[in-house]
Amino acid sequence: MKKRPQTAFLLTRSGNPKSTIQNHKSVGIFAFVVTLAICGAVAQGQQSAKIHRIGILSPTSAFAQSARVEAFRRRLREIGYVEGKNIVIEYRYAEGKRERFPDLAAELVRLKVDVIVTASGPAILAAKKASPTMPIVFTAAPDPVGDGLVSSLARPGGNITGLSLMASDLDSKRLEILKEAFPKVVRVGFLGGGGPRGKLALTEMEAAAKPLGLKLLPLEVRSLDDFDSAFARAKREGAQALITSVGPLITTLQRQVVDFAAKIRLPAIYPGSEFVETGGLMSYGQNYTDSWLRAADFVDKILKGTKPADIPVEQPTKFEFIVNLKTAEQIGLTIPTKVLVKADRVIR
Repeated sequence: MKKRPQTAFLLTRSGNPKSTIQNHKSVGIFAFVVTLAICGAVAQGQQSAKIHRIGILSPTSAFAQSARVEAFRRRLREIGYVEGKNIVIEYRYAEGKRERFPDLAAELVRLKVDVIVTASGPAILAAKKASPTMPIVFTAAPDPVGDGLVSSLARPGGNITGLSLMASDLDSKRLEILKEAFPKVVRVGFLGGGGPRGKLALTEMEAAAKPLGLKLLPLEVRSLDDFDSAFARAKREGAQALITSVGPLITTLQRQVVDFAAKIRLPAIYPGSEFVETGGLMSYGQNYTDSWLRAADFVDKILKGTKPADIPVEQPTKFEFIVNLKTAEQIGLTIPTKVLVKADRVIR
């Protein structure tokens, strides 16, 4: 007798083989869906784990910018960025030599950083020339609209945005403080840069000085070699006080500037707190550390997909007046009480 071939069925509760086949199909579909979900989660995890590269193009040395850059890094940590984990910061310092900006900016572009953060006008222009598309955030642009960096403050319109610098308004305020602290001062040496920007700063400073009865003695510095001759002229032509413009060259050589003023006992007022912390007499200006801190929020928006063209340029909101009484005592100067009470910080 011929044996019938045996067919094995894995029966369901209904005992129906057809139902079993349908179950196998359901299980296959479920496994496929699960696999897709897992792959999607892995891809999303890989995307979120992307390491962003941030380039910092600084006009001055690491020492001069350390407090500002540390504020920038601290703010990044506060909003979830950890160096070595999801961000890498590339630093490039021009050491006060503006001719280095184009090469340093080109280096950052070759590194394919996601955004460049910088400060001075020449550095911003160098970054813009190096790449018309790479996002750029500036922390202190004197005249972003006038210099052609952005179309308007509200709608920058290109690959650049950041925080502006109210240079001319602050120069007037510095002269007022200088005159109030030292009423007998008439001739003020103005240490500033050359070129169109330097000439504009001098014109604005002269306009602010006239109502105060002050006469400016222009002391132009274009390179490191110009400082000795500028100081000699200030001494020779009887400068009674000193005021400096905002610029990478002067900021880089802040120690030499401060030492010169102390050596010939000149009352001086500077644009940033680092001068006073180095031994300068007084400073009034925007809080640059705060500007770098706020720049981190601009970077965060860009890394999350917002275009610089859609991020409005902001103006500084924090200003500070600092007096160094130790320096005043060393060079034999007395700061009136009515001036001291206006100081945000007094170094004793």
